[in-house]
Amino acid sequence: MTNLEKLKLLKLLYQHKSMGFEYFSDLKSIYHKRDLALPGSMDELKTIVTACHMCSLSKTRKNVVFGDGNINADLMFVGEGPGANEDESGHVFVGRAGELLSKIIENVFNLRRDDVYIANIVKCRPPLNRVPNMDEVSACKDFILQQIRIVNPKVLVALGSTAFHHLTGDYETKISRVRGEVLKFGGIDLVPTFHPSFLLRNPSSKKEVFQDMLTVKRLLAL
Repeated sequence: MTNLEKLKLLKLLYQHKSMGFEYFSDLKSIYHKRDLALPGSMDELKTIVTACHMCSLSKTRKNVVFGDGNINADLMFVGEGPGANEDESGHVFVGRAGELLSKIIENVFNLRRDDVYIANIVKCRPPLNRVPNMDEVSACKDFILQQIRIVNPKVLVALGSTAFHHLTGDYETKISRVRGEVLKFGGIDLVPTFHPSFLLRNPSSKKEVFQDMLTVKRLLAL
């Protein structure tokens, strides 16, 4: 059994555990069932994610950082992963980068932060805020994809390289080359842009992100 297959099986076991199952006499019987898709309810999905131990990040986390906001939002932001503040609080984008993202949402879109939905590619903090590796993303990716399906936004904003690469499967293109472009994610418009943490280190790039957000605003017809 490959590592990916093991992760999928472990995910199925956690789903069943969340539904009250404690013992299985035949693991193959549950592994090959076709009706074990992740739940279509955000609350049920959160229950599964909160109990997840499918990668090594679960051993060092303080809190699972699932996502916050309006599950019926037209606009959704996807970042990389939790930082120290998020790990401590259990909420997405609550540090300086979160404050900057909140200002962008309020000033460009004239929306409250609660009017949009915000989540990350991985739900647990990588040690020292390093970039999550492929195994960690593989363990978590179904969760963010299901969150996107549930919200079904008009526009999806990929914040930074990690979100852009893993959402699109394009691991070669640099985000500096593609930021501000309107890509397709199924029937959803996807716009990559720089991560707020990058802007804190490179304030001169704020004007580029502002232009990207104006593109998003036009797509939303606000």
